[in-house]
Amino acid sequence: MSPSREVREGLVNAIPNLRAFAMSLCGRSAWADDLVQETLVRAWAKADTYKDGTNLMAWLFTILRNEFYSQLRKRKREVEDVDGEEAGRLTSAPDQLPNLEMRDFKAALALLPDDQREAIILIGASGFSYEETAEIMGCAIGTVKSRLSRARTRLTEILEGDELNSGEPRTG
Repeated sequence: MSPSREVREGLVNAIPNLRAFAMSLCGRSAWADDLVQETLVRAWAKADTYKDGTNLMAWLFTILRNEFYSQLRKRKREVEDVDGEEAGRLTSAPDQLPNLEMRDFKAALALLPDDQREAIILIGASGFSYEETAEIMGCAIGTVKSRLSRARTRLTEILEGDELNSGEPRTG
């Protein structure tokens, strides 16, 4: 059903007043124009709910005002990001790589001799000092340092080589 003649003519005549009201609400020309356009679209779509003879301007201003506050609530949840800079800061790196790296590290750690693995875990992961580690392992501090050094070197070799892919330890 087409809007009544009163509504059709009233919509056109109301545009300057609607724009002035929209500008007073939002203060930005482009946003005010969008509000007026949305108001006219909504009024046209709901013209059958308007009762001829009642205050058309009050009806239109109510639609505009409600649309303004709806957009305002929506804008509070959104971030304006014309150039995509904000979106670029919000992206997160995929977590597969760290998970794969940890899996490889655990596999490489398992390939170490027990005494080297124990030294690197006590000092590197558990945070014990050389003295405490020597006491726990029942050996001299020099022995702990030597085992730790060999463990670090061997881990580097394993992780940089292809032992984990082949499943076979390198010789030599």
